[in-house]
Amino acid sequence: MTEHGKKVWFFPDGDLPAPGDGGEHGFFGHESLVILNPNDADATATITVYFTNSPPKVLNAGAIAANRVRCIRTNEPIDGYQIPRGQYAMKVECSVGVVAQIGRMDVTQPNLAYYTTMGYAQ
Repeated sequence: MTEHGKKVWFFPDGDLPAPGDGGEHGFFGHESLVILNPNDADATATITVYFTNSPPKVLNAGAIAANRVRCIRTNEPIDGYQIPRGQYAMKVECSVGVVAQIGRMDVTQPNLAYYTTMGYAQ
């Protein structure tokens, strides 16, 4: 069996945008970590969150089922912990290879922006 993906991913540019008021379309500012597990075995994920002025926080992010995708919103609690607004970075470690990216919806300006970026994988 061939394992696809990588077990460790880094995302240096985390910065939760303001949620806004939802606007006419109901879009709220947020970030999402999206993890694809293209393998035949379930994955378990751990997220280490790094900050500018405080020690890292290690979070149990739970399971990503085999051959499935999971979206983890960083503006919602992960393992009972809410990532604070402001600059942060993440390391994602999984028990099997996965493919990961982060997306950000910024509604702080009239032409809202949504973008995604792949992490650095080891």
